[in-house]
Amino acid sequence: MTEILLKVERLKKYFPIKGGVFGKRIGEVKAVDDISFIVKKGETLGLVGESGCGKSTTGRMLMRLLEPTEGQIYFDGKDLTFLSNREMRKIRKEMQMVFQDPFASLNPRHTVEKILEEPLIVHGIGDAKERKQRVKEMLEIVGLSSYHAKRYPHQFSGGQRQRIGIARALMTKPKLIIGDEPVSALDVSIQSQVLNLLEDLQKEFGLTYLFIAHDLGVVRHISDRVGVMYLGRLVEITDSEKLYENPLHPYSRVLLSAVPIPDPTVKKDRPLLTGDIPSPANPPQGCAFHTRCKECMEVCKIVRPELKEIEPGHFAACHLYQ
Repeated sequence: MTEILLKVERLKKYFPIKGGVFGKRIGEVKAVDDISFIVKKGETLGLVGESGCGKSTTGRMLMRLLEPTEGQIYFDGKDLTFLSNREMRKIRKEMQMVFQDPFASLNPRHTVEKILEEPLIVHGIGDAKERKQRVKEMLEIVGLSSYHAKRYPHQFSGGQRQRIGIARALMTKPKLIIGDEPVSALDVSIQSQVLNLLEDLQKEFGLTYLFIAHDLGVVRHISDRVGVMYLGRLVEITDSEKLYENPLHPYSRVLLSAVPIPDPTVKKDRPLLTGDIPSPANPPQGCAFHTRCKECMEVCKIVRPELKEIEPGHFAACHLYQ
């Protein structure tokens, strides 16, 4: 049995809404509302959903860049939830993040060499000579040249900047990389190059990925398993192929029907989604999706469905199967 590297239990993140003269708390935005999942060593778990569903907030909580409101995060057997900042810094050597916008996440005043050296300095790895050698090696690994080390981020294209972001994440030899929409800001032709690079690096270094994205085509290409999020909740999680061949949750079916097919002769049945996403500050009672679901029953409006195993390895939170 494959070992579990990351385990998330009943994770929540509520942001306070303040108002009035004294700035009192008058409500809360339920950005992530009680989600649980595991990531096994060496696999890629894709996390998908519409904008505002809470997937990026989840990624930042796992790194403790945002503090969870409730729930537990276990990484490599250690409970990260109550670690101090100093203890968490040591853990971040083994879990790194690649951000969506490579230009915003790289310091424009630093050369590439200084950007890549920084994680090694923070974690006290190697002397000056060894660090410079590691920078050169890592640039070559991600498809850049060692002479690029003296340049600044603005002198690179978007795809090259994201390669620098990936190189920085790999500097400390981490076990887990969380990619927060790492290819969504890139051209389609560059996206495939970066995805192939990520797959090659995974094989070479035995990496584990949590891949956050809204592009289902990209997720299918890179993920072993996929979790679908809606309004801060996980509604379905299963193997990548299973999800694309037989989505169980009505929201997953609508989401997958929107994926374009590059063949104009193929006519595709597209179930239309009516209504707007409810506000995370005031989510509906029961199933969060019931206000837009054509298969809504009375029980959906009252009782929140639990994420349960419907078929072997295929979990869905839907009253149609319960």
